[in-house]
Amino acid sequence: MAKELKELTKRAENYSQWYSDLVVKAELAEQSAVRGCMVIKPYGYAIWEKIQSQLDLMFKETGVQNAYFPLLIPKSFLSREAEHVEGFAKECAVVTHYRLRAKEDKSGVEVDPSAKLEEELIVRPTSETIIWNTYKNWIHSWRDLPLMCNQWCNVMRWEMRTRPFLRTSEFLWQEGHTAHATREEAEHEAKLMLGVYAKFAEEWMAVPVVQGVKSETERFAGALDTYTIEAMMQDGKALQSGTSHFLGQNFAKAFDVTYLNKENKPEYVWATSWGVSTRLIGALIMTHSDDNGLVLPPRLAPLQVVIIPISKNAEQLTAITEKLQPVISGLKAVGISVKYDDADNKRPGFKFADYELKGVPVRLVVGARDLENGTIEVMRRDTLEKETRQVEGIVEYVKQLLKDIQQNIYEKALTFRNAHIYECDNYEEFKERIKEGGFFICPWDGTAETEAKIKEETQATIRCVPLGVEQKPGVDMVSGKPSKARVVIARSY
Repeated sequence: MAKELKELTKRAENYSQWYSDLVVKAELAEQSAVRGCMVIKPYGYAIWEKIQSQLDLMFKETGVQNAYFPLLIPKSFLSREAEHVEGFAKECAVVTHYRLRAKEDKSGVEVDPSAKLEEELIVRPTSETIIWNTYKNWIHSWRDLPLMCNQWCNVMRWEMRTRPFLRTSEFLWQEGHTAHATREEAEHEAKLMLGVYAKFAEEWMAVPVVQGVKSETERFAGALDTYTIEAMMQDGKALQSGTSHFLGQNFAKAFDVTYLNKENKPEYVWATSWGVSTRLIGALIMTHSDDNGLVLPPRLAPLQVVIIPISKNAEQLTAITEKLQPVISGLKAVGISVKYDDADNKRPGFKFADYELKGVPVRLVVGARDLENGTIEVMRRDTLEKETRQVEGIVEYVKQLLKDIQQNIYEKALTFRNAHIYECDNYEEFKERIKEGGFFICPWDGTAETEAKIKEETQATIRCVPLGVEQKPGVDMVSGKPSKARVVIARSY
């Protein structure tokens, strides 16, 4: 394990390589035999399960129900909404045949040319089209509204350059799709779900986020408005961590989804969609982790406490184990996930390094001297600080310690984020300073031309117009025209 840590690239040396090393060495994921796709290993998937479990509860509290829709979408469906097909056309994987056959020379299999599909099928890049085609059969009158469904599934977007969790050709996510009687209800739903994402990011992931609305250029294909949460990574880059879209009536009109209102007149419904993905695991890694490995927020850590006994012989181990049984039972009784690692095939030093690498929030160690004194060594992963405590009362102490760690890593991330937010009205200054990373609050004239120039010359993009921020009059730093809004600009993943 010392060798594993030695081979973990330091963040200051190469942040990108540090991230890639950590994903593999902490056993979160690895590259697969399929180009651009990853294998999520059990420890990485356990984090996703915790994310999924909590978000699912939060969705259902708003009245959303889970459903499932087909993986394959008829090609003609994507053609019905012009912006949607244009936005996703270059990323689509296409199924053209439905059968293979053995080669004549028995060397393998080949596509059977006689099994060509009458209409090609698209592996879903997102499910608006197949869902709205289905909603047409479910919605007839105002009594059927609102209709609010979510599905947990995988999607495929053919990516040229991939990085585990942050950008892969196939990834796991959830996608919510809702239908409403009025524009006001749909807009409220889109903003409500953005708030759910922000609450989850800050209270469970311990990741501070900026809530905002995307520019027209950056919005979801087919949406009237896209709302976003933007998080800052340790290298000063932005990571779009969740989006919620107000779709207007675009998909309702494309798929002829109408309802009879209370006056018995037909109207098109109003729509939203919203989603987060396994990209959130990438956000966890890059926001909190350090040169020793992962630092996980206790609320999402698969394993919150590990207990390691150190003994010279079997008799001593038995005594330590007996002493610790009430501690183990007590921690489990208050809902803390705990592992008692008494395996004799790894040395204690290896275990220490391994659990640090995997980001386990609290480590408890008991040796022979601790057994005599009724004490236990406590180490917290976020600061690597150690202290000796009495075994008596340790359960309540650890319960509080986990809350303290959750709060501490959030405050640390918030302090870092706030220290790297700058107001800037000078383009030359901006072009120089953006190289070091950070969120820049700048006046923007609202034109796509200015937005494109910033992106071309600095590789930075307008992340959002922040919500809840007082908009002051100003002059666009690029064009010199009056600004329409002050926006967040950053380089991003």
